[in-house]
Amino acid sequence: MLKKSSKFLFKVFLLFILLLGIFFTTVYYDVFGHLYSEEELKEFKNETASLVLSDNKTIIGKYFAENRTNIEFHELPTHLVNALVATEDARYFEHQGVDSRSLLRVIFKTILLNNKNSGGGSTITQQLAKNMYGRKHYGPLSMPINKTKEIILAYRLENIYSKEDILTLYLNTIPFGENVMGIESASRRFFNKSATQLKVEEAAVLIGMLKANTYYNPRLYPENAMMRRNVVLTQMNKYNYLSKTETDSIQALNLNLDYANLESEGIANYFLVQVKQEAQDILESVNRKLDTVYDIHKGGLIIETTLNINLQNYALSAFESHLSIMQKRLRNQYRKSRYNSSLNMLADKELKRLKLTGGANAKKQRELFSWDGFYTDSISLRDSIKHSLTLLHAGLIALDPNTGAIKTWVGGIDYRTQPYDQIYAQRQTASAFKPILYATALQMGAWPCQYLNNEKLIIEDFENWQPQNYNHTVGGKYSIAASLSKSMNIPTVNLFMNVPFSKLENTWRILGFSQDLIRKPSTALGTSTASLYEMAIAYASFANGGFMIKPQMITTIKTSNGKVLYRNRFLKSDNKVLEGMTPPFLNAMLQKAILEGTGSSMNSVYGVRLPLAGKTGTSQDYADAWFIGYNPNLVIATRVGASLPSIHFNNGKNGSGSKLALPLVAKTLQKVQRTKNIKKRYFKAFDPLPVEYEDALACQDFIDDSDFEKFWDGIFKEKNANFEKTSRRAERKVKKKEKKPFFKRIFGKKD
Repeated sequence: MLKKSSKFLFKVFLLFILLLGIFFTTVYYDVFGHLYSEEELKEFKNETASLVLSDNKTIIGKYFAENRTNIEFHELPTHLVNALVATEDARYFEHQGVDSRSLLRVIFKTILLNNKNSGGGSTITQQLAKNMYGRKHYGPLSMPINKTKEIILAYRLENIYSKEDILTLYLNTIPFGENVMGIESASRRFFNKSATQLKVEEAAVLIGMLKANTYYNPRLYPENAMMRRNVVLTQMNKYNYLSKTETDSIQALNLNLDYANLESEGIANYFLVQVKQEAQDILESVNRKLDTVYDIHKGGLIIETTLNINLQNYALSAFESHLSIMQKRLRNQYRKSRYNSSLNMLADKELKRLKLTGGANAKKQRELFSWDGFYTDSISLRDSIKHSLTLLHAGLIALDPNTGAIKTWVGGIDYRTQPYDQIYAQRQTASAFKPILYATALQMGAWPCQYLNNEKLIIEDFENWQPQNYNHTVGGKYSIAASLSKSMNIPTVNLFMNVPFSKLENTWRILGFSQDLIRKPSTALGTSTASLYEMAIAYASFANGGFMIKPQMITTIKTSNGKVLYRNRFLKSDNKVLEGMTPPFLNAMLQKAILEGTGSSMNSVYGVRLPLAGKTGTSQDYADAWFIGYNPNLVIATRVGASLPSIHFNNGKNGSGSKLALPLVAKTLQKVQRTKNIKKRYFKAFDPLPVEYEDALACQDFIDDSDFEKFWDGIFKEKNANFEKTSRRAERKVKKKEKKPFFKRIFGKKD
């Protein structure tokens, strides 16, 4: 009986071995799909993320199909490798890809019994095979087929790669959740540092995540992560990688993360969108030229940009410190019954436009943005829309006016929830438009010390439109320089009436604006729309002596091994759009605006004493606030306003350009002023006016209309003055004479 049982068992065993052999052979010879050969395994390349760097080589973002950044074995800390081996495959350096002790467990539990949770059988090499090519579905045979494939691939991998290479490939391919692939990306995500800098306890946290990357995610489940970290440390002690004393002391440490999700919370996400487009355009050209296929999402490229990390951080800090205060003020204003009523009406319009009127008052938990951090609150859809409508949006851009290199790009208050880039938003330019008008007049021969009428003005042809100065004063005359620096409206409209509209249109066009100007007097006060991007380009022409520039963001594009695919030479523009003394005169007038005009709080309030010219702008009803400041090496422009012009501050104390927009630049420059290398690099003094023009602004800002002045005015006034006809004649006369005639010095009138 015993012999019969033994024979039966022996036959069963032989049958099992035969079936196992047949099964193994069918897998080996690709019956269940292609099994990669050793030659194909040699050609395996990871899809790696392209890195985006600032101008000092700091990583500011990535582009990826899979968020992976490769690292070399010699860069891996020894304790990271030890943690991996101790936890995942203690006999790794002893086997040839498959651990025979674990293999039996895999055969009987996983393959025969189809127990997916048996675990404990896969070596690091087998796991690498799985990471490289994934697993496919084969019905009830899925697990045994996939496991067998991984065993065969593990042997092949061990034949062609060293143990160190396999460890490197493994750590570069392992998933860590949150769309993060590989140890380098995981290290930067959870500890904001390269894997080369990981401490023992940090390495243990990341290795611990390999068991279940969501359950042991240190951000989501810190207690689970701590527990798993300590298990890894215990394993390291068990296999003599750590002493008992070291293990105990490290296990007592707190879990300290420095979480850095560059994809949603990076410092330059709006900028990265623009860089990506520019990079793809460049790569299209490179691929055509070299007949290659460099892919920004998979090629592991290194994209070096023009962004200055310090300026970017200074601007972000200014946004938080200033806009957090102004946001509270705006919300407080709209809590008052009169303003809340209008806000409710706007919210109802939005609900109707979005076809969301049903259930608009039902409350639910919603995530809301605030400068103190995101928070959840149980509010209705109507209240959520009201919250959104009263958000203050802002953009800030800084660029080098000589090369067009973008140095700072803050496209909004929060990329994740407010992805629309405010730098491209078309809004009424307000008084920020005025330098374009004054530049046109200067091009035609106007002089900073000519005077413009400030008498009450009613324009009958345009429905008796009556411009008013910000301070509501009338009478007398202001010099052109003072009219611009003090942003006087009535003199500006008078100037507009004396400048041919075609000339203004031409200046507007050649300075790079896309929208049409409307032929009406209110255009003088900035009723036309433009973007911050366009404004920065235009003001760059003032700063650089009259040349049109093209903003650029990318310095170089390299492959991961250092091959340069593209290098930007940043050649200075030769496209001159403003001639003669127009840029120097305009710069002198706008410096005057900073020193004693609408931008004077830059110094008096914020203590910024850098060489600076600039202009504020406040659109109708304080809907938008502008400030553009510049010097020969940097243009920095910002605009602030709610998403709808109908939501705005009710007074200039909060809503004017000098109160709402200028502080963003001022607070940025406060830090620049304290940073010697940046101050030296970006803040160059303006060149003085040439000797023959040094007195061009040496006149009184304002003169009264006394009888004496009216008498002389009547004698010397040129009726229906045409700046274009007199420009060259006036310039020749100034060049001939070191001093201007007496009456011209006093009244600013031409001979």
